[in-house]
Amino acid sequence: MTAFERREQLIRVGRKLFAERDMETLSVEEIAAAAKVSKPIIYEHFGGKEGLYAVVVDRELKTMSDALEDFFAHPPLSERHTMELGVLTFLTYVEEHNEGFHVLLRDSPTTNPNGSLNTLLTTVSVHVEKMLDESFKRAKLPTKGAPYYANMIVGLTVFSAELWADNPRISKEELASYIVNMAWYGMRGIDAKPQLYFEGKEAKARQEREAREEEKQLKREQRREQKEAKARAKRGDDGADDADADGNGDDGGSDGDDVTIDPDVEQALDDLE
Repeated sequence: MTAFERREQLIRVGRKLFAERDMETLSVEEIAAAAKVSKPIIYEHFGGKEGLYAVVVDRELKTMSDALEDFFAHPPLSERHTMELGVLTFLTYVEEHNEGFHVLLRDSPTTNPNGSLNTLLTTVSVHVEKMLDESFKRAKLPTKGAPYYANMIVGLTVFSAELWADNPRISKEELASYIVNMAWYGMRGIDAKPQLYFEGKEAKARQEREAREEEKQLKREQRREQKEAKARAKRGDDGADDADADGNGDDGGSDGDDVTIDPDVEQALDDLE
């Protein structure tokens, strides 16, 4: 086995082991045993497990980055097509480089100062933000939410891919359709001024206004019912008086006339309450 072939073999073994366990928990002895080489071979090629780990992460980051950069450099014209292809591009990497994806999920800036999945995803989010910014402008929507929506879409894709990579019970295309379905129709129905309906200061203030209006409406209905009740009583009294007049010749009369409240006056009373 040539030096190049040995190096590639160690990278493959290291990628498999780092996908299953954190780098800190692995020893050089375990890596050497899995590769069926002596410890000095590991040190000769990589200077230790940290060097091997860095090479594995760098290679996976480049593989993912190359695929995504090619997508962003030549996106489809249709917004829906762009979303579908972007999601499928990421899921294809996960499908073809499952071990590498798990290595990147375990990676962090502290273990690999040269780069991490978070760093790459930040770059991806910036690209998505630019796309959303242009789309919002065309739809005459505020653009200040674009960076947040971009991170939501990227996060939705990555976390869905993580679940799928561990247990791929559905096809790549089906998962992509789920992600696109939520992201696309969520963005198509976006409000220019989104708001919370049940929590937060504005929601509480709106609920209080609605409660006051309901109380006013209830009082208006109560007053209307009272007026109707008085009218019915008056009609009953008038009928009784007419009957007395027919039978006894007494003059009819009533105790008093109903007072009709002008609607404008009634509304003014509501406002005072």
